[in-house]
Amino acid sequence: MSIHIDPTATVEEGAFLGEGTRIYHYSHVRKGARLGKNCIVGGHVYVDSDVVVGDNCKIQSGARLYHGLTVEDGVFIGPGAQFANDLNPRAINPDGSIKSADDWVVSPTLVKYGASIGMGANILCGVTIGKWAMVGMGAVVVRDVPMKGLVVGNPAQLVGYVNEQGFKARHVPRRKL
Repeated sequence: MSIHIDPTATVEEGAFLGEGTRIYHYSHVRKGARLGKNCIVGGHVYVDSDVVVGDNCKIQSGARLYHGLTVEDGVFIGPGAQFANDLNPRAINPDGSIKSADDWVVSPTLVKYGASIGMGANILCGVTIGKWAMVGMGAVVVRDVPMKGLVVGNPAQLVGYVNEQGFKARHVPRRKL
């Protein structure tokens, strides 16, 4: 199985794409990014430098994955979902000089195995989305989501749990993240 890169996509030298991965129109994968095997990257997706994406992930059109993000295997990222990477964003330093890469600290974000991030969701940096968790469409996640947790709203609130197929579960899992 070969890698497919649409002619309109930009994959920078130094990016790693696993076997069978497909990158569609107008997407941009930066150097240092690592995408696993059999990933699907829809149109107009941005994958920043040093982002790590596991095997068998689906990243839908318009998603934005920024530096500091790690996505484990089998994760779904819906259209227009975004991941922040800076808790204190500023364009300039107090002296008026433009901030450089050395002037800020990346806050790592982790999306665990099998989780789903809904369309238009916004994920604050520094959080962990648990294994098989589900983030609802348009949710604004500002704290960790437990394993199989279902969160919705702004700010996202835990409203229940889901099973591995994404259906509401009847019991609460006993293990945390």
